[in-house]
Amino acid sequence: MKFSGLLTCLLICFTFVAEAQTLRGLDKSPMDMAYYPDDFAHDRKFAPAKVGDKVFARITYSRPAKKERDVFGKLIPYGKVWRVGANEATEIKFFTDATIQGKKIKAGVYSFYAIPNETEWTLIFNTDLDQWGAYSYKPELDVLRVTAPVKKTEALVENLSIQFKNMKDNVKDSVLLIAWENTLVEVPVSF
Repeated sequence: MKFSGLLTCLLICFTFVAEAQTLRGLDKSPMDMAYYPDDFAHDRKFAPAKVGDKVFARITYSRPAKKERDVFGKLIPYGKVWRVGANEATEIKFFTDATIQGKKIKAGVYSFYAIPNETEWTLIFNTDLDQWGAYSYKPELDVLRVTAPVKKTEALVENLSIQFKNMKDNVKDSVLLIAWENTLVEVPVSF
């Protein structure tokens, strides 16, 4: 009797251990974050640098890969709302009020979408958070739309990359860079 009770307990324990070791596979589009200011661009071991103990902005997105596909105009159709990444809609958090191309936006968290076209993109900041893709995008919740010209990159960009770059000597002036395939979009952002 004691032996069968002990055997039952051991089988239950082994079942839980075996189940705990089963992990799902890795995401095909890993999540990334870009901060501004970001003085650690060359050494990601460190936390983001802070000016006056303040980070001005953070963008969270998933980085899809080109994988020998034609991206803009094919995989990402022109003229349609895109989540600027993969998986969940990209989110941008402004820790302080910002100005984007001369238009003001309040501190807060926004979904970040784009409508890519061959020569310019419309960039959209929207209050509807935690969305998967752009499938339930609601234009009535847009708080800001700006347009930015499309440029060609010098080299092929395999994975979508979003970064902030300091624009001048003043750390409060930056450029939001979006690059993938041979496409580069630059948007001035001031804090």
